[in-house]
Amino acid sequence: MKIVITGGAGFIGSNLARTLMRRPEISPLRVIDNLSTGRKENIAGLNLDFFEGDIQDAALLKQAFHGADAIVHLAALPSVPRSVKDPLASHHANVTGTVQVLEAARRAGNLHVIAASSSSVYGANPHLPKHEDLTTAPMSPYAVTKLATEAYLGAYHYSFGLPVLPFRFFNVYGPGQRADHPYAAVIPKWISATLNGRPLTVHGDGTQTRDFTYVGTVCEVLTDALLRRVVEPWPVNLAFGTRTSLLDLIPEIEAATGFRALPDHTADRVGDVPHSQADGSRLRALFPTITPIPLKEGISATANWLRTGPRMQPSATPVEAACCASPIRSTASPSTTR
Repeated sequence: MKIVITGGAGFIGSNLARTLMRRPEISPLRVIDNLSTGRKENIAGLNLDFFEGDIQDAALLKQAFHGADAIVHLAALPSVPRSVKDPLASHHANVTGTVQVLEAARRAGNLHVIAASSSSVYGANPHLPKHEDLTTAPMSPYAVTKLATEAYLGAYHYSFGLPVLPFRFFNVYGPGQRADHPYAAVIPKWISATLNGRPLTVHGDGTQTRDFTYVGTVCEVLTDALLRRVVEPWPVNLAFGTRTSLLDLIPEIEAATGFRALPDHTADRVGDVPHSQADGSRLRALFPTITPIPLKEGISATANWLRTGPRMQPSATPVEAACCASPIRSTASPSTTR
């Protein structure tokens, strides 16, 4: 199988690339990334074809998708706060970019497209656990862009027969997730702060709950979906129904790091969803063989990666070392920025 990962130099994309490269059924592997949030070092040592550029560049997509069998579309501008600060940038990258990917997939022969949506689409709907038939109520521009992403996948399936699978990701974390930027996710940010003796910024009272999902588990699901060519036009939650408050996260981080955490409560963040927990029934029905990595084990693996520093390559599971191959082949250098 010939697979293309958009956003493949990012956190989830680079973990997925390493997972796919361990599968003999998959070759060659191609990655597209404009390096606005991803890093080329994340895929260093991997034997893949790297296309540096933006998913809004139709010519680049045509080149990268030629001869491919499937696309995993992960490229996006992430972060709720980032979208509140600059809604248009999020819209162009996440909505227009997705339409360009779908158009390119259609023109390349109706390629199988798996794409990342987000649990943020549930937004202000208070019902728990969140099942896919709930009314969506986005609370941020980012959430709206992800709702548009999955809606476009469904529309292309029904309008053009495009085989698609939209996943709603729930708070994915793990090795390779950086803590050194303003929009860092809570787990790497708090682990890094604890390791370095800095306070943990807790927005609000810390009773917010999340369904944290380890990146290795996400990669297992995506790999299985590719190999079995799973097609589902309706969104699928990619989480397993856990519910952890931010306050409950603190002792887990302390246990993994061996240091005492120093919580510092600040004001609530605009656009933040108070509670999130997946109903994983549809996911388990489609992927019955997947067993999720427990939070304790995943946090330990993440802490070990952050201790070692970014030179250590992220691995797909806590117990597997990253595999290295020959250097990246760069096949397209012109970059179109978002």
